Amino acid sequence: MTIRAAKFTPEVLLSAPRRSNGIPNQDGSKVLYSVSNYSFAEHSRKTEIRVLDVETQQTTLITDDTSASEANWLGDKSILLLTSDDNGVTSVKVGKVEDFGNSNYTAGTIEGPVGNVKIRALDDNTFAFAASGQATPEGELFNPSKAKKPHSTGRLYTELFARHWDHYITENRNAIFVAQLTKKDDKFELSGLKNALKDTGLESPIEPFGGTDHFDIASTGLVFTAKDPNLNPATHTKTNIYLVTSSSFWNSSSTAVSKPEKVEIYGFEGASTSPVFSPDGKKVAFLSMKTDGYESDKNQVFIVPNIGRPSWVIHALASADGKGSWDRSPQSILWSPDGESPIYFLAEEHGRGCLWASNFTEKPGLSEPKIVVKGGNVAAVQVLKNGDLFISSNSLIDNSLYSLLPLSKQSDEHVFSLPDDPANNHTTTFISSQSKNGAMFGLSRKQIDEIHWAGAGKNTSVHAWVVKPSFFNPKEKYPLAYLIHGGPQGAWEDNWSTRWNPAVFAEQGYIVVAPNPTGSTGYGQDFVDAIQGQWGGLPYEDLVLGYKYIKENLDYVDHDRSVALGASYGGYMMNWIQGHELGREFKALVTHDGVFSMSGQLASEELYFPFHDLKGKLWDNPEAWAQWDPSKFTKNWATPHLIIHNELDYRLTISEGLAAFHTLQVRGVESQFLTFPDENHWVLKPENSLLWHETVLDWINTHVGLPKYSETRKKELVVQEK
Repeated sequence: MTIRAAKFTPEVLLSAPRRSNGIPNQDGSKVLYSVSNYSFAEHSRKTEIRVLDVETQQTTLITDDTSASEANWLGDKSILLLTSDDNGVTSVKVGKVEDFGNSNYTAGTIEGPVGNVKIRALDDNTFAFAASGQATPEGELFNPSKAKKPHSTGRLYTELFARHWDHYITENRNAIFVAQLTKKDDKFELSGLKNALKDTGLESPIEPFGGTDHFDIASTGLVFTAKDPNLNPATHTKTNIYLVTSSSFWNSSSTAVSKPEKVEIYGFEGASTSPVFSPDGKKVAFLSMKTDGYESDKNQVFIVPNIGRPSWVIHALASADGKGSWDRSPQSILWSPDGESPIYFLAEEHGRGCLWASNFTEKPGLSEPKIVVKGGNVAAVQVLKNGDLFISSNSLIDNSLYSLLPLSKQSDEHVFSLPDDPANNHTTTFISSQSKNGAMFGLSRKQIDEIHWAGAGKNTSVHAWVVKPSFFNPKEKYPLAYLIHGGPQGAWEDNWSTRWNPAVFAEQGYIVVAPNPTGSTGYGQDFVDAIQGQWGGLPYEDLVLGYKYIKENLDYVDHDRSVALGASYGGYMMNWIQGHELGREFKALVTHDGVFSMSGQLASEELYFPFHDLKGKLWDNPEAWAQWDPSKFTKNWATPHLIIHNELDYRLTISEGLAAFHTLQVRGVESQFLTFPDENHWVLKPENSLLWHETVLDWINTHVGLPKYSETRKKELVVQEK
């Protein structure tokens, strides 16, 4: 049975096809991608790997094997992907793009699970191959399906970092495995697989989110980031960049690997990420933060102009104060095809994920980056052989958009917008939209507004997104959903989400206001840094001022029917609001995996986070920890409150959610508690996510006089079955 809802509901959101970022071939004529969708009728997920022909707009199925992943181009005529069997063994499959199903063959097998594949051409018949997987203490690839099961489930730890994100730390560590793909008799063979990090004590990619952005390969070798082995990861964020270069690195007959050489950048003690080789493999660029223990410090750009001299490192956008001259924090770097100008960055700007460009100068260094593409969220960019830019993006209304910016149109004169948000006359060239620019969901750009109000900080302005229902009538009034983001160093952006999607709330009949108060990213590093020691201070005051602005300026909002919701730091803020005056303005609150007691953060796996944001350890600065503790104000808790907390959340442990719920219950405040034993800080499984949405929407809808989502959904299903 196919669900065809009249409007954009959680079920539509969660069952809609999810398309990956596109991977174009060298000239951009074909785009490789994966797409998956979940069926609530069949309770199963379908996954496909496909190729889009840009000119004809026709797509071709490569495979619908549910175990297939990591599709990559092997030249322009062949595709490589991985499949896995029940024993955890990975097969490297290669086939022709026009007939993969009949032409594919196994180029080699790998005796364990691997992912994050990267491929680089060494010559016409040879490719370098790299992938990450877990390695045993001896440096061998770990296969959990074949591992010997212990007789006891006990774990003994003698130092910090017993667990991380959603799992307990074991003796196995991430490693990068490298090999060669060589063409023989018109077929490729994988050979020489070896652990490039063996016997180094280093781990890369870094858990839990590191992937292909944590390492890169070239004909000259390997570059990667890894935690500093001399510092405990629970209390330090410092990571280092390492280079492995040698003439025999890609020699499949050699089992030896040169020792990685650390790239020294003096005065920068924070996290270093996103290392990338120039196209010729002679230079490396990467990002680094100055402050150890601060995961949201500003990323600054460094370049190794000659990998033969890794001690020669250029701080490309330096300034006298060490903060860098460009007041944005880039997240990734892209080289132009010639390895010279321009060099590209992805960085946030005023609630958007933008593409920036900079040119090399004589210093040597880089010129002040300029925005090339602004609007929506630029998720990934591929620089084609001719210099054209292939862009994968999304927005608040569109879940996947592919577009192109030809080299001939790139200049300092124009800033381009994306096709789903034509803010000016200069737009990137449309290629494909998974949701037909939102039309598939009944969404359109006219639903999106932006507002600003004077912030609580000195000379600050707070920016917020406003999302209206598709059936919005300015003469009517609608209840307010005030959404507070997590982080706290994060931001609501013009991007798509399957977990907290503002349009889902809007289509229930809310005016959604999603503010970016003090601490939010994309508005300058000073605005980000200002939240340190101010968790319940400046951001809360910004939200109070925002609510006042909404009441005084948005005539279509019925402020007597307001609700507020937040997760992570947003969940902390819900608990803080509950104990303060703003809490009495709302009919209901929702806390997802939020902080109840500041001292409870000592159970978190990454202790550097509270140590930094609260300006010291609990025993060194108890006043600061107590000042912003929501549990101190529980005598004021009175607003109906839904608490959600997951058992695998090791960043904010489940005791935080239980303590909040127990407090509400003992105080006689209307409340509910929802938990998932198999979810972490996020709710990712479709069936769980549907229950999450149903519970949240039923809770807030009931308190503002809207129909329960669960009842509406049942009626729609009855109609469809008839």
